[in-house]
Amino acid sequence: MGVVIGCLVGVWSVSLRAGGFGPVPETTAKVARAAFPEGCLAIRLRDALGPVFTDTDFADLFPARGKPGLSPAMLTMVLLLQYSEDLSDRQTAQAVAARIDWKYALGLELTDTGFDHSVLSEFRDRLVEHGAGQRILDRVLAAAREQRLLKARGRARTDATHVLAAIREVNRLELVGETLRAALNELAQVAPDWLAEHADPEWFDRYGRPVENYRLPKAEAERQAWATQVGADGARLWQLVSGPDAPPGLVTLPQVQLLRRVWIQEYQITGTPDGGQIVVMRDPKDRPPAALRVVSPYDPDARTGMKRQTVWDGYKLHLTETCDPGAPRLITHVQTTHTTLTDFETTDNVHTGLAERDFLPAQHLVDAGYVTARHLVTCREKYQVELVGPVMPDTARQAGAAEGYALADFQIDWHSKKVTCPQGTRSVRWSSENNQHGHPIIKVRFAAQDCRSCPAREKCTRATSHGRTLKLLPQPEHEALTHARIEQKTPA
Repeated sequence: MGVVIGCLVGVWSVSLRAGGFGPVPETTAKVARAAFPEGCLAIRLRDALGPVFTDTDFADLFPARGKPGLSPAMLTMVLLLQYSEDLSDRQTAQAVAARIDWKYALGLELTDTGFDHSVLSEFRDRLVEHGAGQRILDRVLAAAREQRLLKARGRARTDATHVLAAIREVNRLELVGETLRAALNELAQVAPDWLAEHADPEWFDRYGRPVENYRLPKAEAERQAWATQVGADGARLWQLVSGPDAPPGLVTLPQVQLLRRVWIQEYQITGTPDGGQIVVMRDPKDRPPAALRVVSPYDPDARTGMKRQTVWDGYKLHLTETCDPGAPRLITHVQTTHTTLTDFETTDNVHTGLAERDFLPAQHLVDAGYVTARHLVTCREKYQVELVGPVMPDTARQAGAAEGYALADFQIDWHSKKVTCPQGTRSVRWSSENNQHGHPIIKVRFAAQDCRSCPAREKCTRATSHGRTLKLLPQPEHEALTHARIEQKTPA
């Protein structure tokens, strides 16, 4: 296994090496046990899960012909050990060559000299290119299940954290400047002669190097003038690439298309009677919402997120892990979303992903962001999962009043479609409709004359033109939400 790679062509040009990493050599095991009599993470990992991966798990990532390379199964285990200790690639390669516990986990002889650290980044690129991250997680979980470390239909929990995009944070002036610069760089690679013929000479000085805030004008009037100039340059470039004389395909280039998106986002362009254009930067309040707003030309999918005091450009990561008492915590599902996607919009996706891989828990613990009345019902009926988390309280004015009549004070007869108020009056109208999110609701109304003459009117409604109106969820959701609100107030 001791393959030494010097001036390495890399795993990109090699075929799959047969085999993988096998049993721990006798000498390695003996020395490791003597050096770590109480064990350590790497040793316990190997003892608990075994080799975990085989080379055939990654056969589709490699060509059938070529010089045999390092075992992808071993490299994958190296990546897991690297992540667990937060090491750089160079430190990781040194650990493979020098550390006894790592040699034990990887099944290497003590004399194995390891490999060049550049192998790791190339192997990661290969995994990313083929979308192989999920299979690594699934294989670890399969090994844990084989060793009875993953309980079927146990307990799990889900929460989210923020993920920073691998981009530099920029302001609006830097965004438009860098977007135009990225488009020009792309055109310079695809159609250099055409660009040299049509580009304004000033563009090369203006956008030849990164647009950074400290290089921009300091006075506000000068900054606005610079923004207007960039806007005019970008609008002219779009006219050039979309014109009839432009080479075919330029208008569909990714950075050119992104230029169009950012200019719609950041500028207002109007025509003049003489055929010219007026380009004005939009007021910040006139820009698209955060869910649609590009924050960097180098990661068009990144969005600005905000959670309490934290603001970031990037994504949101939802992690689900087992949390059975006395058992190891194992991540069973990973989902990356836009920052602007709410947590409750991901609940169904989490359960679908767990169901597809047979990792559904019996009880799923979440925070308030993942729970709605609809989720309480669908999780139970569709997945046989008990969703446990704080539900939102009744926010109606009456629920917060000391003596107000809240929804919970009304008696609902679902069969006859009637609601009785605390004073004994019955509703006169029951209608089904959809709310602003497209979900079904039931609207119940009481007669105006009944509410006007009611002695407890002040506790119930302030309406003068009509009686009290209630909005109910469908019966299963209403009952599930009511039960959850009552239950979460108990000591248990």
